Amino acid sequence: MPLSRALSLLMSLACLTACAHNAAPSNAPTPFRVATYNTSLYSDQAGGLIAELQGDSAHARKVAAVLQDVRPDLVLLNEFDYDPEHRAADLFQRKYLETPQPGGGPALRYPYRYLAPVNTGVPSGLDLDNNGRVGGAARDYGNDAWGYGLHPGQYGMLVLSRYPIDVDAVRSFRLLKWSQVPGAANPVDPRNGKPWYSAVAWPQLRLSSKSHWDVPVHAPGGVVHFLVSHPTPPVFDGPEDRNGQRNAQEIGLWRHYLDNDAADARWLCDDAGRCGGLEAAARFVIAGDLNNDPVDGDGHHEAIVELLEHPRVLRHPTPTSAGGEATARAYAAKGLVRKGAPEQVTGDFGPKAGAMRLDYVLPSMGFSYLGGGVFWPPKSDPRSAIADGSDHHLVWADLQF
Repeated sequence: MPLSRALSLLMSLACLTACAHNAAPSNAPTPFRVATYNTSLYSDQAGGLIAELQGDSAHARKVAAVLQDVRPDLVLLNEFDYDPEHRAADLFQRKYLETPQPGGGPALRYPYRYLAPVNTGVPSGLDLDNNGRVGGAARDYGNDAWGYGLHPGQYGMLVLSRYPIDVDAVRSFRLLKWSQVPGAANPVDPRNGKPWYSAVAWPQLRLSSKSHWDVPVHAPGGVVHFLVSHPTPPVFDGPEDRNGQRNAQEIGLWRHYLDNDAADARWLCDDAGRCGGLEAAARFVIAGDLNNDPVDGDGHHEAIVELLEHPRVLRHPTPTSAGGEATARAYAAKGLVRKGAPEQVTGDFGPKAGAMRLDYVLPSMGFSYLGGGVFWPPKSDPRSAIADGSDHHLVWADLQF
């Protein structure tokens, strides 16, 4: 058994022993592990990820090894390029997950998965970056797509599950317009005092830079709504802060979805035309690279803090890692001091940005939180050799109904 899962199970057993008088009945649901992992399995070329996976990708082997070590029952992979035939997902499952990888655990098979189109790299036909041209090549093309990307499907999302997914009940909010969100405002360019997006572009602009999915999963004990997304980074813009504001609104969409106010039925409509938020009794897990640290970096921190403190989100210990703490403290020693707890960071974003907490697994009330963590071993741990496949690190939580 991989070390990370063994340690988590030992912690759970210790808790159960200490609290024997409150022990669950013998027919209690099986605990299950939920995770998110920004894998950086993308290519700047259409079909590039397929070509990489058809060969022998050291990058994909490391990502698969991490998954084989942690062995989540339900996981979101961010930055996994989407293709309509699902060839990349097939290749990753067959050639990498179902083959034991160096430094990982035994072969890992997911019988169920969900993937669908995303907004990244899909041409909008509009001048969204205000350079006087529509589309173009390279970055000019990406900036005028509904979500930044150099080809349709870049930076996509992939859900893998050991348990059945109710595909017919999945809700997608890929087409929802930013301007429909209550309180939404067209970013203003302070250099001229004018709205950033034109009167033609603003009503059409989609909120989600990739997509927002509610994926119902028949997990042990009942249905879990896996609420997954990957908001745009709050950078790569200008003083108008269009990406920062969009990131905050993308995160805020989940708050509206959980609130499920009667007023939401007038605008919170999915791509199939069904309106309204998540039922009050539903259990859920919010997961993804949300690109927002509660105290550090360029994001609107109140957006993620309000989600963390939402009444329907379970209060639980923040996941930590020894490797993340060491990395954050090393940056601090060089003068890049951050406000957040160093052990809580989930990614290393280089000498300018440092290490931050951007990746989240947030269970709802109605779950017991048995443990969790960030897969970021210290350099002294042999498993650190598989942990550098992405600038993000896998985050997991062990839950029970």
